[in-house]
Amino acid sequence: MTATPAIPAAAPKEIPLRVNDDMTVEVALAVMAGARVEYLTVCDGDDESTGSVSLVRLADLRESAAYTDRIQLRDLLDGGVLAPSH
Repeated sequence: MTATPAIPAAAPKEIPLRVNDDMTVEVALAVMAGARVEYLTVCDGDDESTGSVSLVRLADLRESAAYTDRIQLRDLLDGGVLAPSH
């Protein structure tokens, strides 16, 4: 009996994580670490996508002088906290 070569399974498509815009930066970083993702899709109260944030951007913000533990993701999308560096 000849062994049949294994056929690699197709890689699953990565579904972007959707989070509410009232999530804090600290919680978003924890979610990203747990899910091992580089980006989050940010949604408003109607679950409509309003933008996305990257792990790099959130980590940069956390290390900046502008950071407080009350900053929400919507604050980043409104451009009021820290201009995107990437």
